[in-house]
Amino acid sequence: MEITDITRAIAAATSLAASLDLPADDAIVLHNSNRLALRLTPGDVLARVAPAGHEAAQFEVELAQRLAQVGCPTGLLEPRVNPRVYTRDGFTVTLWTYYEPATSHTTPGDYAKALEHLHEGMRKIDMPSPRFTDRVAEAEAVVADPGLSPELTDAERAFLGGRLSDLRRAIEDRGAAEQLLHGEPHPGNVLATENGPLFVDLETCCRGPVEFDLAHVSEAVREHYPNVEQELLDYCRQLVLAMVAAWRWRLGDQLPNGRRFGEELLRSLRDGPPWPTLDTITSRLDTR
Repeated sequence: MEITDITRAIAAATSLAASLDLPADDAIVLHNSNRLALRLTPGDVLARVAPAGHEAAQFEVELAQRLAQVGCPTGLLEPRVNPRVYTRDGFTVTLWTYYEPATSHTTPGDYAKALEHLHEGMRKIDMPSPRFTDRVAEAEAVVADPGLSPELTDAERAFLGGRLSDLRRAIEDRGAAEQLLHGEPHPGNVLATENGPLFVDLETCCRGPVEFDLAHVSEAVREHYPNVEQELLDYCRQLVLAMVAAWRWRLGDQLPNGRRFGEELLRSLRDGPPWPTLDTITSRLDTR
C-alpha cells in the first residue's frame, strides 16, 4: 500500500478493533504488500487490511476455519470476535491471533514436517478453490499486457510468456494427483512459534500437485519431504521462477529491489538447470 493508504488502513483497523472491545491504542506494521498486516496493541491482535473488494478475504476466513477443524498447522482467527470479514472506511479487515516469535530457529526438518501435516489436513477438505493454472493465467496476463509490465522488452515479454505457457502445459501433461495447496508456503508465510511452524496468508491456496508448493521452499526443506517426484518438481520450480518474475515486473510492484529480483529471475530461467530455489535467488542478490 502507498503511505497515504497505510495511514487510512491503520485508522480503519484500530477503529474496528475498538468497536469490538479489542484494545488497539497502537498499530505496528508487520508487512506491507497487497495487504497490510498490523499488530494491534495492547490487545495483541493481528489485523490484515486490504482495499474494499478484496474477494479472497472471505475465502481465506472460511478456509482457516476448516483447516483449524482438522488440526492443520495454520494461524488461527481471533477467538474473541466473530470469525468474519469486516468492512470499515473503504477497507476489508480480518482479525487473527497474534503469535509471539519463537526464540529458537525453525529447522528444515520441522518446516517440512509442518508442510506435510498441512497437506495431509488439506486432503480432508472439500472446498471450491482456484487451480494453480488460474494463478499462472494471472501472471501470463501481466506479461502479455505492456500496460501492466511496461519495462519488459519485447524479447523479454516473448520469452517469459512462452515459458509460462510451456511450463503450465508440461505440468498438466504429467497428470499428477492434485489436491488443495497453500500456494506460496515460502518462509515469509511461515511463523516460527513456540508451538512449531504455522502457515499463514491462506488467500493463495489453490489446487495442484504438492510439488507446486515444494517449489517455493528451500532445497534443505525439500530433502525432508517424502515421495517427491523430482522431474515434476523441476518443472514447478521453473514455473514459480517465471510467475514471481511476472509479479516483479508488474507496474506498481513495491517489493524492495523488486526489479533486480525480476532481472535475476529472468537470467536464471535463461541459464538453465540446475533450477535455483527462491531463497538461492535472494542469496545471490544479497551478496552482490
